[in-house]
Amino acid sequence: MAERKIRVLLAKPGLDGHDRGAKVVAHAMREAGMEVIYTGLHQTVPSIVNQAIQEDVDVIGLSVMSGAHIPICRKLMGLLKDGDIGDKLVLVGGVIPNRDIPVLEEMGVRGIFPGGALFDDITKFIEENSAGR
Repeated sequence: MAERKIRVLLAKPGLDGHDRGAKVVAHAMREAGMEVIYTGLHQTVPSIVNQAIQEDVDVIGLSVMSGAHIPICRKLMGLLKDGDIGDKLVLVGGVIPNRDIPVLEEMGVRGIFPGGALFDDITKFIEENSAGR
């Protein structure tokens, strides 16, 4: 029996209109054998959570270039906890200053990938930490 692919929901929350990086990361994840659902631009956090539930994903990845990663992640983690689906592996990438990494980790964001992160590092992290394996 074939092993189930890791399912990743990749989202662009908020008003950030830059998605080239997210699309390239989605491609790298697919090349690594993952199933990727890309939600597109301008997603709300409740919509992201609903899509994660509907798609039964293992991983929720956010691409945030706007600098709003802390309030977005705080809201996301709260909704995941409230919805009793806090078992999802949550990642955030984009413009993430080093000083914000401990804040995100304390919220429960497990993977933090600032600009310039290597695709292999992202996919390896998911493979090693996802409940989908």
